[in-house]
Amino acid sequence: MDKLISQIKRRINEFEDIYLKKNLARKNSQGIRRIPEEDDIRPRFLRDADRILHSNAYRRYIDKTQVFYLIKNDHITHRVMHVQWVSKIARFIGRVLGLNSDLIEAIALGHDIGHCPFGHTGETILDEISKKFYNIHFKHNVQSVRELDKLEKRKHDETNANGLNLTLEVLDGILCHNGEINEISISPNRSKTFEIFDKEITEILKSNNFRIRPFTLEGCLVRFVDTISYIGRDIEDAIILGFIKRDEIPNEIKNILGDNNRDIINNLVLDLIENSKDMDFISYSKDIGNALIKLKNFNYKKIYENPKIKTAVEKNKLKNMFYTIFEYFLNELNKNNKNSEIFKDHINYIGPKYLKNTDYELIVIDFISGMTDSYFIDLYKKITLPEIKRLP
Repeated sequence: MDKLISQIKRRINEFEDIYLKKNLARKNSQGIRRIPEEDDIRPRFLRDADRILHSNAYRRYIDKTQVFYLIKNDHITHRVMHVQWVSKIARFIGRVLGLNSDLIEAIALGHDIGHCPFGHTGETILDEISKKFYNIHFKHNVQSVRELDKLEKRKHDETNANGLNLTLEVLDGILCHNGEINEISISPNRSKTFEIFDKEITEILKSNNFRIRPFTLEGCLVRFVDTISYIGRDIEDAIILGFIKRDEIPNEIKNILGDNNRDIINNLVLDLIENSKDMDFISYSKDIGNALIKLKNFNYKKIYENPKIKTAVEKNKLKNMFYTIFEYFLNELNKNNKNSEIFKDHINYIGPKYLKNTDYELIVIDFISGMTDSYFIDLYKKITLPEIKRLP
């Protein structure tokens, strides 16, 4: 068996030597963990992807909203599909550019794990709560890292000292993934260490405007593909729901990128490959990059900030629900009610050290951020609606 394992490792190393671009791609053997581990037959970044796939947080992707929430339609995008599209598109581009597909997959699968219920609207509300009650920002990219690096628990590691003990390369790619930033080109910051990474997290939680660059070229690629995977898909979903019409897309955008998800993805991917091949950066051409920025602005005006959509989902009611749930479970912690859902469905999965060493406000924020949309609604109903028991 030892001989077979050695042969497998040697084949993987040979494969990477042939197909990964020297001095551009990050090899599995270069992966850095907080706590060094003995490698098994899986390359390090592939092992990280497996740990993410088997996490509780990953399973909760299935019922987390992407953009449109509290709307009954089985054909609109949920977070789980967005994550798969990011992984698929980024791995294809990475293959062409000679980058590490294992690293790309792990970053893509984990990048949105920290999203709270009801998408970016929920994040805005939870950020407000976090600033008011805990004096730091809530950011889904930081929460994704926190889930995987601190809260998730490997069954054989009862101390839960470092969560899943993922590599710096994967955690950093997740932290730096935000595709909302308007960039035409980005290069990696190859000088990162865990110490620098942890300081970046601290600065992000203090400021809305703190900008960071990924450690690896693979991380840069996922950051771009995050946008590629949602920008056209959100248009299709908005058309399905009747919020916009296809002919509303300005000619200056559709003449360059197209007016449907398929063409938009195709044009962005081809341009990204053409302008990034054999380079130590990921980049669009000027024309494509500017058209993409205009398309983002169109989406924000017509979709993300559309008054019709905001009215349809009743944001003020949602805000009240978040505050109600936060205050209720903060009170449950203060009462030390071990029968409460915050113990049964959250704290007990992490361990007693988490309860002992973590501020109660942060525990509740962690709990809410990990909820699916339906679980959130069920808890709100239980809190606010009296239980009516049948008479014998």
